Amino acid sequence: MLDAAQTDQTLLEVNNIEVIYNHVILVLKGVSLSVPKGGVTALLGGNGAGKTTTLKAISNLLKSERGEVTKGTIQYRGERVQDMSPADLVRKGVIQVMEGRHCFEHLTVEENLLTGAYTRTDGRAEIARDLEMVYTYFPRLKERRKSQAGYTSGGEQQMVAMGRALMSRPETILLDEPSMGLAPQLVEQIFEIVKAVNEGEGVTFLLAEQNTNVALRYAHYGYILESGRVVMDGPAQALRENPDVKEFYLGMSDEGRRSFRDVRSYRRRKRWLA
Repeated sequence: MLDAAQTDQTLLEVNNIEVIYNHVILVLKGVSLSVPKGGVTALLGGNGAGKTTTLKAISNLLKSERGEVTKGTIQYRGERVQDMSPADLVRKGVIQVMEGRHCFEHLTVEENLLTGAYTRTDGRAEIARDLEMVYTYFPRLKERRKSQAGYTSGGEQQMVAMGRALMSRPETILLDEPSMGLAPQLVEQIFEIVKAVNEGEGVTFLLAEQNTNVALRYAHYGYILESGRVVMDGPAQALRENPDVKEFYLGMSDEGRRSFRDVRSYRRRKRWLA
């Protein structure tokens, strides 16, 4: 659980941003969110809701896709960061784990992990110590350390991507769709590792996730996006118990579980978009 001192310190503040692609396509429409130090904050919503775009806006990866933040501000530790390079943000302690488990397929697992330390200047001994720390959280990677990453499983590649991020000694990790394409058992394992790293190393997480059910069990706070807007936010426990969230995102209603086919055809409550 977060203590009072942690929740009082906001690391990341996104204030009313708009994002446009190719100078014409409006993707985010006045998105605001706050990420406290030491917390796990979930960014929830269906495919195309704007979750990945929000993370890329924060990590300044939009320009490679002809996107830009045209309104609003993004601050980290009170400093405007939206004009910084992605490398500068990494040096400040903010790193994104991309959707799709991107690895250097021709490198071994351990070589992939070591690429995460390329910005560090604290010497080989500290890097070796952190490599062992990563292997503590991801024992499977230690078993596969000499294996070529391209021949590992999807779950192992997700672990490699997360472990590589940890090797940069981040303060905040932006984690994009960690459950995508993974079996339910592996999804639970990945989120247990997120929880362990958050509690053991004090790393702050902002994670984008379609699997609302599992994300709200591990997050402290959540934001729900639809069509590029935040339509609801609150403590994770409150969102889990909210009847709208149960109905539209967890496949539940007050009468019990309902099929997604039934739920998805319902009109969203107009008050969400007020």
